[in-house]
Amino acid sequence: MATVLSAPPAAAGIDFALSEEQELLVEQVRRFAEERIRPGVEARDREHRFPTEVIAEMSELGLLGMLVEEEYGGAAADALTYVLAVEEIARVCPSTAVTMSVTNSVCCWPISRFGSERVKRAALPGLAAGGQLGGFGLTEPSSGSDAGSLRTRAVRDGDSWVLSGEKAWITNAGLASWYVVVASTDPAAGKRGLSAFAVPATAPGLSAGKPEEKLGLRASRTAPLLLNDCRIPAGNLLGSEGQGFRIALATLDHSRLGIAAQAVGIHQRALELAVAYARDRVQFGVPIAEHQAIQFKLAQMSTELAAARLLTHAAALASDQPDQAVRAGRLAAQAKLYASEAANRVCNRCVQIHGGYGYVRDFAAERHLRDVRATTIYEGTSEIQRMVIARGVLA
Repeated sequence: MATVLSAPPAAAGIDFALSEEQELLVEQVRRFAEERIRPGVEARDREHRFPTEVIAEMSELGLLGMLVEEEYGGAAADALTYVLAVEEIARVCPSTAVTMSVTNSVCCWPISRFGSERVKRAALPGLAAGGQLGGFGLTEPSSGSDAGSLRTRAVRDGDSWVLSGEKAWITNAGLASWYVVVASTDPAAGKRGLSAFAVPATAPGLSAGKPEEKLGLRASRTAPLLLNDCRIPAGNLLGSEGQGFRIALATLDHSRLGIAAQAVGIHQRALELAVAYARDRVQFGVPIAEHQAIQFKLAQMSTELAAARLLTHAAALASDQPDQAVRAGRLAAQAKLYASEAANRVCNRCVQIHGGYGYVRDFAAERHLRDVRATTIYEGTSEIQRMVIARGVLA
């Protein structure tokens, strides 16, 4: 089996060598994924069944609070360590990986960075180590890539904010204990009138809609989030009023690392499946791995994996350097763009190498092709990533 942990050489002044602690963590997460997540992964996909027991065990291991400070029960892990863990989970179950990624990077991370001390103490311990999940409410039925056009309103009422609107495609909706929700507090100001809030699932007026029937990632929950005069304390505002768009962009810059890592994990597994099948499948008297047409496919798949992983790890390392915020955002967009599109190409090649067997559910190649498709859409489409990158290039 191809290894996920071959440490790439240092380049461009960045040390890519993994620390002993990172090596141990990856070994632990890999063993957990193989022993606790892989059994039943196909059944959960067929049944659209959320892995409740697995998520509880992941919480006990600290995988849901990797980005939370130790004082709130988190692991205070650096971004690269977090990315390594997501890769290992995604290699076995992309659905579980996105559940983990969303809780960590678009809920825990913005609350940790922008929340008041009271909100941090209310939300983070349960998210970090209490088995709770998080969600992020930005997208709406009529507001996707154009986040500045969202319609959800937040109106101040004494010591409360009252939120009204509908969010769409919310991972963990109906299962999460906390959501980070972006709403307009000053519609006339456009995107400068957006604000971000930490919303507990117990808030009156908050509910989840019917779960979506998806092409892939069927063991994760995606549903609308409905806010019907949802009342929360005034102190649940993240940052200050009018900072919501900036908070959302900063959150997405960080969360793209998790999706890039998810794509790398899927890519890794697709390559492993293709190599194993090519060695086993005999045609014209020899394993198809001996045919140059297959060898060239495998060579391209392996090269793109190395490139995607290096770029994702470089983006993760840059994200932890406060003086490189602009560069880190561009690298995150580049990593997410390249890793997701490369993984889609590789999953297609994996199915092609399997031939007819790749098209049936008896073989995992089919599931990975369905699961990987979302990676070029959520956390910003490939088109949006190119816009972000171009702005950096032209600045």
